[in-house]
Amino acid sequence: MIISRTPFRVSLFGGGSDFPNWYRNHGGSVIGTTIDKYCYISVRHLPPFFEHKHRIVYREIELVQSIKEIKHPSAKACMERFSSDEGHEIHHDGDLPARSGLGSSSSFTVGLINALQALKGHRINKEDLALSAINIEQNVLKEAVGSQDQVWASYGGFNRIDFGVDGKEFRVKPVFTSGDRLDYLNKHLLLFFTGQTRTANDIEKDKISQINENTLAYDKLRNMVGFAQEILDNDRCDIKDIGLMMNESWQIKKGLSKNVSNILIDSYYSAGLSAGALGGKLLGAGGGGFMLFFAPPDRHAGIQQKLKTLIRVDFKFETEGSQIIVYEPDK
Repeated sequence: MIISRTPFRVSLFGGGSDFPNWYRNHGGSVIGTTIDKYCYISVRHLPPFFEHKHRIVYREIELVQSIKEIKHPSAKACMERFSSDEGHEIHHDGDLPARSGLGSSSSFTVGLINALQALKGHRINKEDLALSAINIEQNVLKEAVGSQDQVWASYGGFNRIDFGVDGKEFRVKPVFTSGDRLDYLNKHLLLFFTGQTRTANDIEKDKISQINENTLAYDKLRNMVGFAQEILDNDRCDIKDIGLMMNESWQIKKGLSKNVSNILIDSYYSAGLSAGALGGKLLGAGGGGFMLFFAPPDRHAGIQQKLKTLIRVDFKFETEGSQIIVYEPDK
């Protein structure tokens, strides 16, 4: 049995500029981090004693004779390209709900590719892992997704990721900030689950269809990455400016599609700000999922009281990316 552990991510600035049809013309940048909440994928060869050849377990259970019969799009595409001719059992578990803005779909794809390669005795490097996942999601499945989630899931860490630079699909630059300062930032962030899940593909398609009309907005979102990096790199800069920029970024993001927010989401956001948050955002495409706030630690209790109907999730920054945590290929 092989078990991979792949982190979810929190994107702070630049989201949207990682769409290929944007960065291949204009360049793109994002800044953010992976967190200590994970997608777990177990893979093993299924003994030939069952009526089915493959067993795929996620929120559903699929028992099929051939890979072509698999309904889960990513599982099917990954197995077509990375599995052997033997039967397989694949089992997925996650620390947090899927379709909630944390890059869980890409974490699944990255984790499954990593595990399938390990089952064949292959060690895949982080760059090839990210590129393989990008290819599956964008070119094989034709999903309207960017390229940041696959990179973060593969590499892990607090990074700036630039896209479409020097002829490369992406370039990962760790943010060289002291551990104390990153810990200080971590203590200013609150994560709440809104209780609403959504399919990012539909929202992102709407954004992409209007991308040429929103060039100024995407330029602003991309440029915030440099400002955020400057704040994080310079101890003399007030880290509270990250929160103020998050608020500005959220207002821009809401203008990219009418589906990014709704009355309920807006009410949660307003409640957080009224209780002392300096800024915040819905993570991922928008429309639901997890809401992130930036607030001084002494305001956290008040914000949590204002949003007491929501589930708060504590988290810490993560540095490893997708890992094989169990390697027993003969079991």
